[in-house]
Amino acid sequence: MVKPIDQVRMSTLTGSDDYARRFIDPSTFKETDLSGVRFLGCRVDTVRQLYRGSIPAQLLEQLSQVSGIAMFFGYEWHVGRVGRDSGYQIKLQNADLGLIILLKNHNVKAEVEGPHLKFEVSPHLIDQHSPAQLQLLLDELAGQILDDCRPNQCAVHLALDFQGWHPPADFVARLHCRARAQREFSTVERIEFDERSAVYGRGMSYLFGSAGAVQLALYCKTAQARATDKLDYWESVWRRQDNPFDPADPGNYDAAVPVWRLEVRFHHSVVDQFAQGSVNLHTGEIIDTSTFGELSAHLQGLWGYGLTAFKLLSRPGCYDAFWTLIRHDVTVQVSADSLSDEVEYRRRYKTSNGFSGKNVELFMGNFVSLLARERVGAAKAFERLKDWECWPVIRDHFSDKGKAEKDVYAWLRDKLTERTVRWGRAV
Repeated sequence: MVKPIDQVRMSTLTGSDDYARRFIDPSTFKETDLSGVRFLGCRVDTVRQLYRGSIPAQLLEQLSQVSGIAMFFGYEWHVGRVGRDSGYQIKLQNADLGLIILLKNHNVKAEVEGPHLKFEVSPHLIDQHSPAQLQLLLDELAGQILDDCRPNQCAVHLALDFQGWHPPADFVARLHCRARAQREFSTVERIEFDERSAVYGRGMSYLFGSAGAVQLALYCKTAQARATDKLDYWESVWRRQDNPFDPADPGNYDAAVPVWRLEVRFHHSVVDQFAQGSVNLHTGEIIDTSTFGELSAHLQGLWGYGLTAFKLLSRPGCYDAFWTLIRHDVTVQVSADSLSDEVEYRRRYKTSNGFSGKNVELFMGNFVSLLARERVGAAKAFERLKDWECWPVIRDHFSDKGKAEKDVYAWLRDKLTERTVRWGRAV
């Protein structure tokens, strides 16, 4: 696909700053005035830091005897069990601190070194600390929880809050990406701790991509903050650039105008691909980050990647004026020196050939046998398969063989039918 071109600022043509927010399509000469757009900050909204190690038997025993409020690691927590879908068994939550601890991987014994620990950090805890300070806090807690503890990559969500622009009626049609999953929500479905999942009326919330890769979300943050009872907090954040001592200054944030949020979410596996594939142009070394503190210098680069992976086009081959504006004018607000100008950001993909391809084929064969034994139909099995974290590897394996998703379903259906007819279900 040909790389889209940006729209041209009229200030570039006229030399006048009066036209800095007015854009013109270089082919159609259509003009777009974005002078009413107000940026309220682009910041890190979510951090998920993972660690590897083993869990001391004494700690696991203490946690197993607690249900409710208890003191651990110098803080009070609400301790409880968590659903298997999370991948962990125990959850410790302190909403006032702004931290959730997920502990004990379901698939690894506690005494065996493995990915046993994940921190989920809330926006207000991120806001109160520099990346270095936050990383120090997480590392100190992790060291109290795990033996032989070491970082095991992180996930981040970058969020731009703005007023004066809202998605057009044809937003979904003009948003181009490689992601297969595209959703437009029409009702309130759920609200989670990290404050990103409340969804509203038609045309108020959009989600592109899968949770295990790169996602782009666009939603009305004012409505979401009101639904989660966080509007007072977010209004205080949005007003930071206003001047409360000048009555003549209307400020940047207008409480009468809805705030929209554009959020780019990077799964830890994608961050790891960047860590292993991105190269410093001066030294030739890969960036090799494994913590949020290390990654903070590269957030501007990830933001730029997100806005090219997801493209809002005004026509084929040309970015929408709003996309041009946020690609060029938005800076991720983080108290760390950016290295984005010194690094070429690329993702290093594990190929689905060789070792991985062989394991995919072995797994799919055993998967079919188990499905036949448990009398699971092809449609239900395929949906569960797509929800699994390893689905991208399986999908890419079939893609390398020229097969699309519908072909994977057809293969699964046919193999399940063959296995049932030839060998019966008790296999």
